[in-house]
Amino acid sequence: MRLKHKVIATLIAEGVEDLEYYVPLMRLQEEGAKVLSAGLDLKPVRGKNGLVITPDTKMEDLKASELYALILPGGWAPDKIRRYEVTKKLVKEMQDADKIIGIICHGGSIAVSAGIIKPGQRVTGSTGIKDDLENAGGVWADEAAFREGNQVWGRVVADIPDFNRELVKALVEG
Repeated sequence: MRLKHKVIATLIAEGVEDLEYYVPLMRLQEEGAKVLSAGLDLKPVRGKNGLVITPDTKMEDLKASELYALILPGGWAPDKIRRYEVTKKLVKEMQDADKIIGIICHGGSIAVSAGIIKPGQRVTGSTGIKDDLENAGGVWADEAAFREGNQVWGRVVADIPDFNRELVKALVEG
């Protein structure tokens, strides 16, 4: 229970990759974290593979100062929520506060829109957003998962175990 009493939010919307949402959520719960699912509103959303998720809170109600970390899962959801100022503002505030941000698969498109990729930093994710990550200044790394500063990057669903290990390690280190 190394993350007991730590509040971590996961950003969700219609089409979120179910496994990239649920597997990290359950792993963080195993460590004692309170994981909030945050949507643009409180309506249930259907994951990319059909699972239904009901948000615990709205993104606009989250405060970076009250969060220990933030998770950006992939799927089709990132392309939707990256368009909203509330999303970009929260991600930027978390980055500016040097808090851990877990980014997997297409979640990197939110990092691009929020402007948190520093020139020359390592990035990874779905090859579908490789060009976007590189155009934002990132250097593509074809690795399952790694930590780059306060950001934990994961490639795709198959890399979730590696992503979870890197994420938990970063969160425990603080």
